[in-house]
Amino acid sequence: MIKRNLENRILTALQDSPAIFINGARQTGKSTLVKAITETAYPASYATFDDINILSGAKSDPKGFIKNISLPVALDEVQRVPELFLPIKAEIDRSRKPGRFILTGSANVLLLPHIADSLAGRMEILTLYTLSQGELEGVKENFIDVLMSDNPIPSRLTPLDRTALIGKIVKGGYPEIFTRETAERRNTWFGSYVTTILQRDVRDLARIEGLTVLPRLLSLLAVRSTSLLNIAELSSSAAIPQTSLRRYLTLLETTFLIKFIPAWSSNLGKRMTKTPKVILCDTGLLAHLIGIDTNRMENGNNSVGSLLENFVAMELIKQTTWSSTQPQLYHFRTTRGQEVDIVLENRKGKLVGIEVKASSTVTVSDFKNLKMFSEIAGKKFHRGIVLYTGSETVPFGDRFFAVPVHALWKIH
Repeated sequence: MIKRNLENRILTALQDSPAIFINGARQTGKSTLVKAITETAYPASYATFDDINILSGAKSDPKGFIKNISLPVALDEVQRVPELFLPIKAEIDRSRKPGRFILTGSANVLLLPHIADSLAGRMEILTLYTLSQGELEGVKENFIDVLMSDNPIPSRLTPLDRTALIGKIVKGGYPEIFTRETAERRNTWFGSYVTTILQRDVRDLARIEGLTVLPRLLSLLAVRSTSLLNIAELSSSAAIPQTSLRRYLTLLETTFLIKFIPAWSSNLGKRMTKTPKVILCDTGLLAHLIGIDTNRMENGNNSVGSLLENFVAMELIKQTTWSSTQPQLYHFRTTRGQEVDIVLENRKGKLVGIEVKASSTVTVSDFKNLKMFSEIAGKKFHRGIVLYTGSETVPFGDRFFAVPVHALWKIH
């Protein structure tokens, strides 16, 4: 089993929270992780609602199910039985002892208000994404915390050749992918995975049949990965009314197929109204949807830049789940079209701007937008980073650095 870097946060949460909810996409390893924890570090009973008998029993008598189950307990895929949340709330209110319920689900609980609201103040929410590059190498990445600190960035790393980087991007991080030896077998898995999610999980959440437009919509979003979300243009391309489109986007986000990166603004009120970027939650799935393989990327396909940016964004998002600083991710764009790919902001308002370049060389002009952003951010600006495919960290003036992209998982 690959050790997951979220495990320590889970064990810490169990010491003071009556319930924890571990959510994430299907096949990210939630069940494997929870089983390992309950068999070793935190003994608890286990039940999964992917088992039709357990599912039927819980739905027929949710109150009795919770009353008679052995605590502490891990309940897997609990979003399939929303009827359980009120009995769980009642049980927690009866005894606030920490660590009584470990809940997992393949739907983003924050986007399911009837679930999130019922356990407000009683449940800590953690997200398990697909495998990070550090997890694949057996290390706990510390890149974000180094950027946010005053510590120097390591000046030289072991080189990572372009072919190896492209291979990492195209494979993505779903654990099952690493049991498939050929690109053909991996593509078959991705095809089946998308079909399962869209035909089963989305149908369960939406309580409707026949969402036949979703596969095409997901493919259209893949082509637009790392771009600003343009509802009007997407509605026209997909031939979906805007009201329905917004609902479908929420379903794709709820099942962890896509993710939105909000816009950063110095005005907190404006952040909610500015246009977000859309990315896919796994670059292996993204490459599958747009028909890109290792050979096409190595031959200079024009999708390399957006695939690399999507890859970097998701590696950073994964690291925020165990980072000590736990910054929020944003993007930045001015009305004149100047933009910074990624902005990290911690709780104190400290800002780090990150640009992603697929090139192995960096010039002063690559820092133009970062310097513009530093002027807007003022005293809150901490560092400006250009991630590139070289092997050395190179300073470009005070607080500006070119950093190898594989520093993301080599700094730990």
